Amino acid sequence: MWFVMGLPLVVGAVTSGWPGVGWGALASGLCGGVPAIVIFGGVRKGWFGDWHIGERSQRPKLIAVIVALVVVALALLVVLGAPMVMVACVVIMLATLAVVGPVTLAWKISFHTAVAAGSVVMLAWVLPWPALVLAAGAVLVGLIGWARTVLRDHTPAQAVTGAVAGASATAVTLAVML
Repeated sequence: MWFVMGLPLVVGAVTSGWPGVGWGALASGLCGGVPAIVIFGGVRKGWFGDWHIGERSQRPKLIAVIVALVVVALALLVVLGAPMVMVACVVIMLATLAVVGPVTLAWKISFHTAVAAGSVVMLAWVLPWPALVLAAGAVLVGLIGWARTVLRDHTPAQAVTGAVAGASATAVTLAVML
């Protein structure tokens, strides 16, 4: 959630200054904040076993809710005239969900590494030092993948596949949109 909530704010600030932070807040709230509230509330009510939605069978309904929220965010950004880079940031979330969502129905691919790797690619696109961002980001994504395997939430293959899926969905979306 931290990447989903923080990335739009950073992208907005870097590309459009204070108005971009406003666009980022809209995207962050709908794409990260509301899902976090749903997850937290779902754990408290017993809908989900844990914050990470470790039980794969609990993921489809949550993914549907998140997709709906991301579509609402995207529609608002387009209708209200947000900069294309901010629209792309939210389209990337949909693209990542479109790739990782169906996979998780059959195999427990890592959403954590997918989102982290996609965030690194997006930041490398908008920040002035892409090589540095990619290098530091690779270390961070590797650490996240390692942590997910140490916690036994994922196998190494699930963590690596998530990272590749997120980075690929982001790179393709950026190439097409920007």
